[in-house]
Amino acid sequence: MLASGVRYHGKRSRRPPRATTRAAAPIRRFPAVAMLLRPRLSLLRAVAPHPVSPRASLPVRRTLSAAVGTASAGDAAPPAPAPRAGPKGGRRSAPPRGPSVNPALFFPPGVERDAAVAAEMVIPASNIVVGPYAGDSRVKEAEFVKSSARARDCPKDDRPEFAVLGRSNVGKSSLINALIRRKEAALTSKKPGKTQTINHFLVNKSWYLVDLPGYGFAAASQSAQTDWSSFTKGYFLNRDTLVGVLLLVDASIPPQKIDLDCANWLGRNNIGLTFVFTKCDKSKKGKGGRPEENIKEFQETISSLYPEPPPWIMTSSVTGLGRDGLLLHMSQLRNYWDNEATISS
Repeated sequence: MLASGVRYHGKRSRRPPRATTRAAAPIRRFPAVAMLLRPRLSLLRAVAPHPVSPRASLPVRRTLSAAVGTASAGDAAPPAPAPRAGPKGGRRSAPPRGPSVNPALFFPPGVERDAAVAAEMVIPASNIVVGPYAGDSRVKEAEFVKSSARARDCPKDDRPEFAVLGRSNVGKSSLINALIRRKEAALTSKKPGKTQTINHFLVNKSWYLVDLPGYGFAAASQSAQTDWSSFTKGYFLNRDTLVGVLLLVDASIPPQKIDLDCANWLGRNNIGLTFVFTKCDKSKKGKGGRPEENIKEFQETISSLYPEPPPWIMTSSVTGLGRDGLLLHMSQLRNYWDNEATISS
């Protein structure tokens, strides 16, 4: 749950000084993620870490196939089941899909945790419910603004922003290019660790998409690895305009401990995240099962850490899977952030 007494500070209000120390979270196999989204998103059902020993006490989760259905690359809704034949060869219509409460779903701001949810309200290839703050998610224009070697050098115009983070060579640049529909916006490379600065892209002149350096590239120099700790972590801990982090996970390979470690660090520091599974159109020969199997294994691995499920979505920069759905998810978080900023001003 959200810590009591947390008050959202809008982008035009005076912000109190940040605390110099942070409370340590209890540690299990991997420390549980403290919260899923920033404190300013006060309506979200964020998760505080606590020891949960019996697995039976965790909410029931859908299997991957039940969650994803048959969503297409264009984020179209899964097709309705075909009518079944009656006992005398006649046709009878399939039972209608009524609203249902699914504990595996992620409920955004404005949607009660126990609300009945129809299938049409869930973004395809994800567990994310569409709420009242979802709005126009189209990307009409995007431009590169600035590369910063230090967090304090980032833009200071108080626009909301989403940070894109992931293991080196997970497909960060490809996802950014797909989201804003510019092939060369973010530099893609087959050489891991290419991004070494904090890169801001201004979208629709109203919000930022931020490309951060990848983590976990063993061949990177020691100084480059130190830089990640010094300025990327500094960015997370001091960026008041950060709405959330898109944590990219490679679905073409089995779960990696380094991704879990990163999620745990974000959670311990009260930084919200959405799991974005990349490369869902392929699997790497000799490195594990199909993307669906790898994602299911990842979900099972983290299930003991989450009393409530975090938001997640499947994507592919090749087929376009998940693009529109991810932008819609970002729009409802961003619009809620803007709304709270207006109220607080």
